[in-house]
Amino acid sequence: MTSFIIRRLLITVPTIFIVITLTWGLIRLAPGNFYSGEKPIPKQIENNIREKYGLNKPWYVQYGKMMGHIVRFDFGNSLKYQGQSVNTIIASSLPVSAAIGLSAYLLALVVGILFGSIAALKQNSKWDYGSMALAMVGISVPNFVLGPILVLFFSLTLYWFPPARWYGFPSRSAVLPVITLSAIYMAYIARLTRAGMLEVLRSDYIRTARSKGLSESQVVIRHALRGGLMPVVSFTGPALAFLLTGTVVVERLFALPGLGNYFIQASLNRDEPLVIGIVAFIAITLLLMNLLVDIAYAYLDPRIRY
Repeated sequence: MTSFIIRRLLITVPTIFIVITLTWGLIRLAPGNFYSGEKPIPKQIENNIREKYGLNKPWYVQYGKMMGHIVRFDFGNSLKYQGQSVNTIIASSLPVSAAIGLSAYLLALVVGILFGSIAALKQNSKWDYGSMALAMVGISVPNFVLGPILVLFFSLTLYWFPPARWYGFPSRSAVLPVITLSAIYMAYIARLTRAGMLEVLRSDYIRTARSKGLSESQVVIRHALRGGLMPVVSFTGPALAFLLTGTVVVERLFALPGLGNYFIQASLNRDEPLVIGIVAFIAITLLLMNLLVDIAYAYLDPRIRY
């Protein structure tokens, strides 16, 4: 197992640096800059700004300085949010994204595995068709459509939940964002669970377990679920990393002060340190989640280690 983890780490670290390098290059190629506005500024002021932030130095010096910050996990100071470091912004916004993301994925896991298991155990029944029809609706309806529908019905008609703003977690302000964010993941998990369970339920070792006299609940819980959830385990890594590090549409829709909202603002403001800091954080989180999924996958299926 140790050699397996080392091999994965040898792939993970270079990938992070490639992602950061591509992000830095794309920012530099994009037109505009953080200090430009509707009216042009005098050339002398522009030169002073470029000198203050080191933008007048050669590209390789700027790149080396940026990579030095990344290696030390110090992403520098924001160019637009004066007096705030990128680390501070990430630390303040991450709990919001993490609370919404974790809650959404836990809800998606419970509902998705439940409906997917029922669909597999009752294949070609009304339960199967109904569950998969709901899953298809969940996949087909994007969250920027589902969110306003939920706001219209539960906020503006029934007045059960606030339509926007953030009042902390847990609170009623988190309900609609969590449901909006979890819908598509419920659908994917339900379909993956059904497909995995159907494949496992036809396996020889399931027939052997039944022939030994085990009850159907023991066969399903102790044997079928462990193998049937393998596709869900693979899906969990990137999905959870994406949820933890912020979902742009949902955070903008419900005015949440999360990481995704800051990322959009940083992109619009050409705030290079903040964009690179958030991208680096997301890349590290995503690849570490994938590493944990690989380890879990190798634990569930020893053949993967070899």
